[in-house]
Amino acid sequence: MIDILFEDGEALVIDKPSGLSIERPRKGGASLEDHVEQLKMGFQRPPVPVHRLDTDTSGCLLLARNPKALKRFNRAFEERLPQKTYLGLLSGVPAEAEGVIELALAKISSAEKGWRMIPARKGKPSLTHWRLVRALAGGGALVEFKPETGRTHQIRVHAASGLGLPLLGDPIYGDKSSGPRTMLHASALTIPREGKPDIVAEAPMSPDFALLAGETSEAASTEADG
Repeated sequence: MIDILFEDGEALVIDKPSGLSIERPRKGGASLEDHVEQLKMGFQRPPVPVHRLDTDTSGCLLLARNPKALKRFNRAFEERLPQKTYLGLLSGVPAEAEGVIELALAKISSAEKGWRMIPARKGKPSLTHWRLVRALAGGGALVEFKPETGRTHQIRVHAASGLGLPLLGDPIYGDKSSGPRTMLHASALTIPREGKPDIVAEAPMSPDFALLAGETSEAASTEADG
């Protein structure tokens, strides 16, 4: 069962588990499609993801429950209206307490390494605000990220290339063996709406994330609340 963080007639926000792909992987495996019947919740149409989270990333994922809502939410994302908050576990401690990372990103591909995103002058602009939540006993850091743009792998590349500290467990931009997965969690999401209350959702840290962050899941939820 997938936890529902927010629900009304046009939207669901779910707590996507790590390891669950939004689209069915080519090589097979678990995907959001496996949970369609649960997520219909009495509606005839299955809800549709409005944005993307990497398979490893846990946390807040917005689903639209009808085509009109999907169109409105897509427009909101295009206009950068949603407020997205992520928590990441870094391989070291940043030199500063907070800052802004602004790097244009482009996609490259090779037969040896597959595809990845890299900082590139002619790439698409991307911007992320960040702040250090705390240093961890093992030498890493818990960092809060607030991306203004939504480029593919944005936070992962910004951590590795902007801060020089990749996320723990990142197999592309860091060291896969440093964590059980890419340690990134979509902890909060707010979507403003005209004529309706904002969509507001918060997802507690998953157990594997909380363990490395030195938190219980309950305490981690309080930490994410600020």
